[in-house]
Amino acid sequence: MSHDPVETNYRSNARPFAAILEQRLSRRNILASLPTASSAGVLAGFGLVGCSNSSDSNTSTAARPAAMSFTSVAKSTANNVQVPTGYSARVLYAKGDPINNNVPEYANDGSDMDFEQRAGDEHDGMYYFGLSDSGLPDNTASTRGLLCMNHENLEDTELHPNGPTAAADNGGSRPEAEVRKEMNAHGVSIVEVVDDGNGFRVNRSSGFNRRITAFTEMDIRGPVRGDTALVTPFSNGTETRGTLNNCANGFTPWGTYLTCEENWFGYWNRGDDETVRNSSDNELLAAYGIGAGSRGFANREWDTVNGEAFARFDVTAAADGNGNTDWRNEQNNFGYVVEIDPFDPQSRPQKRTALGRFAHEGCWIGPVTAGEPLVFYMGDDSRNEYIYKFVSDAKWNPEDATGGLEIGDKYMDSGKLYAARFNADGSGDWLHITFGTATDTATGSDYVISSLADALLGTRIVADRLGATPMDRPEWAAVDPITGETYMTLTNSSSGSSGRGQGGSGSEEADAANPRSYVDGGGNRNGHIIRWRETTGNASTTFMWDIYLFGADSDIDDDGAATDTDNINISRLTDSNDFSSPDGLYFDSRGILWIQTDDGAFNETNDQLLAALPGTVGDGVPKAVTSATNDGGSTTVMTFAGQDASDNNLRRFLVGPQGCEITGITFTPDHKTLFVNVQHPSSPASGAWPALSGVATDDGDAGRGRSATVVITRDDGGEIAL
Repeated sequence: MSHDPVETNYRSNARPFAAILEQRLSRRNILASLPTASSAGVLAGFGLVGCSNSSDSNTSTAARPAAMSFTSVAKSTANNVQVPTGYSARVLYAKGDPINNNVPEYANDGSDMDFEQRAGDEHDGMYYFGLSDSGLPDNTASTRGLLCMNHENLEDTELHPNGPTAAADNGGSRPEAEVRKEMNAHGVSIVEVVDDGNGFRVNRSSGFNRRITAFTEMDIRGPVRGDTALVTPFSNGTETRGTLNNCANGFTPWGTYLTCEENWFGYWNRGDDETVRNSSDNELLAAYGIGAGSRGFANREWDTVNGEAFARFDVTAAADGNGNTDWRNEQNNFGYVVEIDPFDPQSRPQKRTALGRFAHEGCWIGPVTAGEPLVFYMGDDSRNEYIYKFVSDAKWNPEDATGGLEIGDKYMDSGKLYAARFNADGSGDWLHITFGTATDTATGSDYVISSLADALLGTRIVADRLGATPMDRPEWAAVDPITGETYMTLTNSSSGSSGRGQGGSGSEEADAANPRSYVDGGGNRNGHIIRWRETTGNASTTFMWDIYLFGADSDIDDDGAATDTDNINISRLTDSNDFSSPDGLYFDSRGILWIQTDDGAFNETNDQLLAALPGTVGDGVPKAVTSATNDGGSTTVMTFAGQDASDNNLRRFLVGPQGCEITGITFTPDHKTLFVNVQHPSSPASGAWPALSGVATDDGDAGRGRSATVVITRDDGGEIAL
């Protein structure tokens, strides 16, 4: 996530009172009901889930490494990339780099226009798919592969020679060339990378290389396909153009890439007032940040350019129009998980509507076992939004492992979507997002649900009505290959607020799963990482949870009852591993957890990458946390904290350049090469990364920072971290 904080100013009033009351349990009542850490009650239920030992599972019976070999990197505010002694870092693929031999090197002065053939902006989630010598998928190949990468957003001022030209300064319409450039700088890159013995490089001659942008035609799949709410002058609701604000990612066991549309709602201009649409439509739009008279946080004015490829970003409903004559429904074609086949350059991406519609941070598969359904975990990255999982109707057949997008039809177009409720006693429930229940209509809410398509279009509204737990901005998830447990970053919040968005304040207090609200800054500004274990496997509707790590400055001083060390640095972080605002999350197949940060509160260091050897759900103790309330007082919230951090089980591996976010990480199968993204580095007058840095690069201009993929290797050729 890299955009400015936004506020969507909506929350359904139909959330069940019982769910609200559950969060307000007193400390006395919770303490009376909780077992001790050594008792056989709730915490005894934290024993390990049996993991599949079949070869087609993404869980493993191997033991987690006992230790990591590198020395923790010191915190840094320098304008370069810091890695451990004995490691080297090199830029592989930077913003504007050509993906073929027909495009000149990037000038990095705003003059380059052909971004449909260049690396997009703001590198984010990515995944490495191995390629055999003959060009076939090979999940053991570590010297040749396809790197799939999201391009989340734009550094507008640096993309053009003098920043973007406003419509008002160009006769009421933005220059088409500028807008085309911006739309093509979004989306996804697929590039072949090869290690020829001198390190990885992009093979610009590869037939696999392609860009997927805001113009790319895509199919709509799943229960929302063909629904009248998706009908536009372009399509009857079965296809659309483009994907936007692609943040985190995922992959499938049949060899496809998942890219996820996060803050897509910021690109639309809605000029109508609420009288033109019915109350149900108005509530649906408001739930996704597209209120009446809204232009969205991006405010890029793409809709001012002539032509339907641009006019579609104006979703104003004409009083005498409909979905066939105006673009009132275009935004309903966005907000999904998008499946891409990287091995078939001619294939069309598929938007998988069965997995819900919201600000998808990413989509991560759980344990894969023959004869069992597949499960995907997802977070809605907005303040006080929800955690979700999708369980396929189809049971996994290992023969489907090389089937491509048609296999996606089988496993991702039909299944059950759930939202998570985290109970105060350490248990949890998965609440079914569907129709034909009491949630179809609700007091205080006008949105009408008469089909599964309606429920999925309004995923957030249904989750509200069910009483799912609002979270401190759910971002990336990762599934532990050793235990099968799922981890998810909750990057931060602001004053426990109840409105949707990533900034501002509101009325909801802390609860067990989101227990911190600071007196001196408002909200849980350092974030935390929650984890859970399914009770009975992928299809389980219950789980157990605790909080693995709490972000904090290790030097936090006491400055009030709600902000002292015990209530802030709960995980006992030290100078070698303290962090704030966890964002990216990734388990490698050895069981090492990699944590990336996107922080604006911790000023002692630039953003960073940490490596961890986690335990299991329930390895800590119940914890009382004193938290601020919105009336200026404080309250004690009971939660479950994992074991304390130490340099043995958590240490800093990398620190990035100034102004960046560290995001996106993937490995080669032999664990000897790590790919990591540096997003939106600063452009200080003294020189911008990567041109002026300790990281080797062959091109770039010192004046403008460039998002880039960095390759990290050990100097002795060994495995990373061990």
